[in-house]
This record gives sequence, C-alpha cells and structure tokens, in this order.
Amino acid sequence: MVRLTVDLIVKSNNRLKSKTKSSIQGYLKKLTHINFSNKNIDDIDDLSMCRSLTVLYLYDNQITRICNLNFASALTHLYMQNNKITQIENLSCLRKLSKLFLGGNNITLVEGLEQLRELKELHIEGQRLQPGEKLLFDPRTLHGLSGSLCVLNINNNNIDEILDLAILNKLTHLHAADNQLDDIQELEMVFSQWPQLHQMDLHGNPVCQKPKYRDRLITACKSLGELDGKEITEVSRQFLIKWKASKDAKKKITDGRNLTGQITYPSSADFPLSPKHTFAYCSAGFLGKRKPHWFARPTMKMRSGAVYPDCGDISVKNHEDPLSTGLITDIQETKFQSHMAL
Repeated sequence: MVRLTVDLIVKSNNRLKSKTKSSIQGYLKKLTHINFSNKNIDDIDDLSMCRSLTVLYLYDNQITRICNLNFASALTHLYMQNNKITQIENLSCLRKLSKLFLGGNNITLVEGLEQLRELKELHIEGQRLQPGEKLLFDPRTLHGLSGSLCVLNINNNNIDEILDLAILNKLTHLHAADNQLDDIQELEMVFSQWPQLHQMDLHGNPVCQKPKYRDRLITACKSLGELDGKEITEVSRQFLIKWKASKDAKKKITDGRNLTGQITYPSSADFPLSPKHTFAYCSAGFLGKRKPHWFARPTMKMRSGAVYPDCGDISVKNHEDPLSTGLITDIQETKFQSHMAL
C-alpha cells in the first residue's frame, strides 16, 4: 500500500530532481493541483507545505479515512470517489470547498458538512451499502447546505423518500436514479420547494411507473427543463399547466355540487302512515303506485303564518288563523268532515 507524502509528490515530478531544497519548498507552496488518482493510495500524510492547494484528485484508490486536510483552506475541488471511506469527517476547515466527490465508497450517513457554506456540488452516488441499508442525511448538514448546494447526486443508494431534502431550495440539478422512490405526492411537494430546479433524473425508480408521472412532475417543477434525459419544451409545459388548472377547476365545481347534494329530505317511507292519511295518497306517486282518480291531490301553501291544506271547497284566509278566529262556519265544517270521510 502507498502513503501520500510530500516526498512522493516531489518524486513524481521529474523536473524537481535537480532542484535545490529551497526551490522544492517554493514549488510545494505554490502547488495548486495534485493528482494521485489510481495510485493504490491508502492513507494521506501531512501535506501542509502545499498551502495553495485548490484541487486534489485521489479517486480510485484504497483510502479508508479522510484526514490531514485541515491545512487546505484554499481547496475548492476534492475528488475521493471509489475508495473505501466509511465516514465523512475532517472537512469542516475546507470553507472554500465547492465540489465534493465521494461516490462509490462505504458511506451510510451524509454528515459533517454543515460548515461548508460554499459547497455547490455533492456527489455521493453508488455507496456500497449492506442489504437493507439506505443512505441517510444528517439534518444539521442539510440545513448547513441549504443556502449553497446546487447539484446533488444520490443515484443508486436505495433511497425511498426525500422529504428531508426539501430544505435544499437552491438545487438546480438532482440525480436520484435507481433508488426506491415510490410516492409521487411526496415528490410533487418536495419539488415544488425547489423553484430553480432545471434538470432531474429519476429513472429506475418505482414512481416512474405511476400514471401521469411525467406530466405531474412537470407541473410541480415550474423551471424544469429536462426530466429523465428528455427535454421539456415551454409549449408542453404551458399546456400541462393549463390542463392541470382546468382539471382542478372542474374538481372544485364537482366537490361543490357533491357538498350541496348532501342535503336530503325525508320521504314518506320514513313515516308510518295509514292508507287513509292524506299524505299517504300524496306520496303514492313517489312509491310507484297509482293514485285513486277520485282523490283530489292536496297542495301545500307557504305562508308567513300557519300552513293549511287546500282541500276542495274549504277556504281559509291567508292572514288569519281559522281555528282561532272562528272563520270556519258550520256548513264549511260539515263539508270538511264529509270530504275527509271519503
């Protein structure tokens, strides 16, 4: 195994072999890029002499821990994908770090990045997880990255929900393919919190098989220009937005009608009426029975006072109560009794 040291850096540069010690030190102090990818590196030694380092390539190695990088306050790009790293640590001093590549490691929790307020890109795809495990996110890290992170790559990490990621409202690119996302309503809610989202890849998730999957996400993401590798034109976006607005309006009207239809009125079946009861004959038509021809249909008159049936020759004044004023004469009362006897 190989340990990354200052001597190894010097030896890798043939032009430094004939240089003096002071010249070598001057070179190391000005060195901005170090590339030791695929060199079988398993550990990082003290590189504090490289104080101007801005880009460090250490991908495709055997590194198990992130360490000895506290000196690199000017570092902006760190490439450590495809190693054996199990924990994100010792990066809080890299305040200018803009791009971090940690894909293809053994990481189960995204943590320790809350101090990186200038981090624009986080690539943590394809972690080598144990069966049943999924990549998790520390809320403190998500809160710390919410004001800067634009690109997030979480492909192939067995992720089944992204509700916690809603706080990342600066995202412009999301790569979340080959996961276990299945709840389209959750996705719509989260994506509506990302007004700058321009490109998104969700292929390989169960949610892609949902009806209207593409249409629903396009209407939820107002600025989305590409979904699953397919371009979204402004014409198609506006069509879908209008279609959704029309659908919502129709649903609102239908819901209103259903709410109004909840008002019900009692039927004659709710009351045990005898065959001779006036209302029994009146409601016979509703029960599918034939009304007797000899029976005059009673009607109900609506008044501000009491309500009385209009039965043939019986006359009642609209503004007076016949029972209290004595307006029903003996003759009228006799007719009323005869009529009811029928």
